Amino acid sequence: MHAGFFGVALLIQCVLAAASILLQQEAAAQTWKPQKHVEIVSSAGAGGSADRGARVVQKYLQAFPGMPPVNVSNRTGGGGTVAFTYVSQHAGDAHILGTMGTNLLTNQIVGVSPLSYRDFTPLNILLREYVVVSVLPGSPLASAKDLTARLKKDPVSVTFGFGTSPGNQNHVVIGMIAKSAGVDPKALKTVIFNSGNAAATAMLGGHVDVLVGTPGTILPHLTSGKARALGISARDRQPGAYAQTTTLRENGIDAVYYSWRGFLGPRGITPAQIAFWEQAFAKVVEADEWKQDLEKNAWNEDFRGSAETRRHLDAEYKLLSTILVELGVVAPK
Repeated sequence: MHAGFFGVALLIQCVLAAASILLQQEAAAQTWKPQKHVEIVSSAGAGGSADRGARVVQKYLQAFPGMPPVNVSNRTGGGGTVAFTYVSQHAGDAHILGTMGTNLLTNQIVGVSPLSYRDFTPLNILLREYVVVSVLPGSPLASAKDLTARLKKDPVSVTFGFGTSPGNQNHVVIGMIAKSAGVDPKALKTVIFNSGNAAATAMLGGHVDVLVGTPGTILPHLTSGKARALGISARDRQPGAYAQTTTLRENGIDAVYYSWRGFLGPRGITPAQIAFWEQAFAKVVEADEWKQDLEKNAWNEDFRGSAETRRHLDAEYKLLSTILVELGVVAPK
């Protein structure tokens, strides 16, 4: 009886402690809210994937009652390093938010930037994007199998265009294509642009042979018939606009990879500020129109809060460090 009594008492204490933590988190979110205009810093130019994500989120945040003006600024250059550097210079300011993708990790891995993901406060991951390989309608490359066959014959006969930084998700997929063709990824001809939209424009103008980029970037041109998809880097066929697009795996290419996109803040944000933004973004993905935005941009929902996002970044950094060495993007240490 005596031991049972203390066991019940301990259980009650644990329940009360958990309830207390939840109440503290709720209270923390209520003790801070933006007091001045909020700036969302996009690492891509107008029309790029990060830019589209920033402007969709801006729409939702601005609609929240009591929210001050929310602006989007495009700070392009250096494959995202200009934007990340700007955010890092505002330590402790929770009014500055930045778009976040794989380039946050790969820029450091490939040596483009000294900034680490640990220099920021991860707020969330909202979605995932697969990678689409596309060409002009009149391209002699009728399929992804044709692409690997061409690379086997002559690795420099095809020019790949992508945005926005070396070693990012697009570059990883290009490396996977090369590896499937038995070609050294370093032997391929690649051109890096400041945004996926700029890379798409180059492909449409015939300046590069193959565009490797996000589904939302090329989708309008696929719909209009100005471009043709060779494959997508998903494990399975995707619903909606890409339902008829074969996966790269179906073409004998071992390339399954996706980028994740979310938002970060500067280092030094308080728990109350993190809690506020975590709840705000949770409301974004709960909105009825969010599903429409996912479909419109060919996004896949993948919401993760701040703590889970931090764990994902830790794991993804290790994974990408290995992949980029295997693909020859960076030299082994």
